[in-house]
Amino acid sequence: MNGPLAGIRVVELGTLIAAPFAARLLAEFGAEVIKIEQPGSGDPLRKWRKLHQGTSLWWYLQSRNKKSIAVDLKSADGREVVLRLAAQADVVIENFKPGSLEKLGLGWDVLSKLNPYLTLVRISGYGQTGPYRDRSGFGAIGEAMGGLRFTTGDPDSPPARVGISIGDSLASLHGVIGALMSLLRVKTGQGRGQVIDVSLYESVFNLMESLVPEYDLMGHVRTRSGGALPGISPSNTYPTSDGRHVVIAGNSDAIFRRLMTVVGRPDLVQDPALATNDGRVRSNALLDAAIAAWTSERSADEILSSLDAADVPAGRIYSVADIVDDPHYAAREMILSTELPGDVTVKMPGIVPKLSQTPGSVKWPGPTLGQHTDEVLTSLGFQPGEITQLRQIGAVQ
Repeated sequence: MNGPLAGIRVVELGTLIAAPFAARLLAEFGAEVIKIEQPGSGDPLRKWRKLHQGTSLWWYLQSRNKKSIAVDLKSADGREVVLRLAAQADVVIENFKPGSLEKLGLGWDVLSKLNPYLTLVRISGYGQTGPYRDRSGFGAIGEAMGGLRFTTGDPDSPPARVGISIGDSLASLHGVIGALMSLLRVKTGQGRGQVIDVSLYESVFNLMESLVPEYDLMGHVRTRSGGALPGISPSNTYPTSDGRHVVIAGNSDAIFRRLMTVVGRPDLVQDPALATNDGRVRSNALLDAAIAAWTSERSADEILSSLDAADVPAGRIYSVADIVDDPHYAAREMILSTELPGDVTVKMPGIVPKLSQTPGSVKWPGPTLGQHTDEVLTSLGFQPGEITQLRQIGAVQ
């Protein structure tokens, strides 16, 4: 099965995380993604984190199903290759600093004139407009400016970060949403292509719930709360007798009553002041202490078994070892085996979302640098002699 995006051609002009992750999601569902890389070095992600035979394991995941062509964007002949690709593409995705495409002669004015039905996804730190547009911005900066870092960590500790590049990934998801909306409009004949302007900080900010109205109307500044869920009680992370931690969410009124019954506190069930969430929030410390006293005397397995029987949402804190060994992950095909160079098989994350009729698939892991240069150039009409000449002058690899 080719996937729901079969027949869609995407040109990726990006490095590292945000644009490449967006393009990976499209590639997993059947789009032909052609990744433009710098000859000689390629995407820096090839050397990030843990390496297998000199290449990043993250690269093999991030670039699966993509075709790699090595093109020198500083070369006029290299840029001509990109223009010919864009003329036949549905989507171009980039995450350069604003203005960079224009300096290369690949700005929206050029691309849209060449291909009026093209969608250009532009991911940057601060967006294509505004006083900060020219600042350098990575995901960590977007997480800080978007408000996430200020609310992450323990109350008595400095602001912390989530353990992944979540700012970049959130921007990727917003880029994909924008691209699909634009494609839908184009493919149904409702209009021409357009620019999707995605910023890292706005992508983070979009997930910050009622942060702004709480401040504007009540002067409330939401800050770090550790494992608790501010304004919703009880919901926290609690210790176990075997040195682990479990997350317990007694959020709704009915669940709260069942939870208090399990932990042996019928008095709290009967307290009218705790009947609804707003009253429980005022007594959050009392409720957390009661739950922690119960969990501290039991193993994680005992706790989860008791809460599951009472239909109270709860779960252990998973490490990667827990994830790889978990039967539910396996049943949902969220751990897939992938063949890497050297006859090595490695486990990789599966594909989401799950489509019943046209599911995504993994066809190959991240390619070698320039692995598909000849194939792609030939599809654009370049003759073998022309490709050889482009290599000789360094325009492609």
